[in-house]
Amino acid sequence: MTTKAELIAAMADGAGITRDQAKKALDAFTQTVESSLKSGKDVRLVGFGTFAVSERKAGMARNPRTGESVHRPASKTARFRVGEGLKTALNG
Repeated sequence: MTTKAELIAAMADGAGITRDQAKKALDAFTQTVESSLKSGKDVRLVGFGTFAVSERKAGMARNPRTGESVHRPASKTARFRVGEGLKTALNG
């Protein structure tokens, strides 16, 4: 697993910028993805993948500890679909 600090260091080294600049760039990227998803827009990075909002319907779930059925409210979550370029890189 790569931590945020390790990612920032790798970005700084790869782009030839300072770690502070890399941190600002990463923070701007994550904030932009978040605001796009909140407004219902997908974020597509050709060759890498797509960030998209997925909606889960309300329903019944079971509490594994007690076995009791509970109501699960509808919710939204972010999903990432791998792009062809990344998929190819991972599989050789």
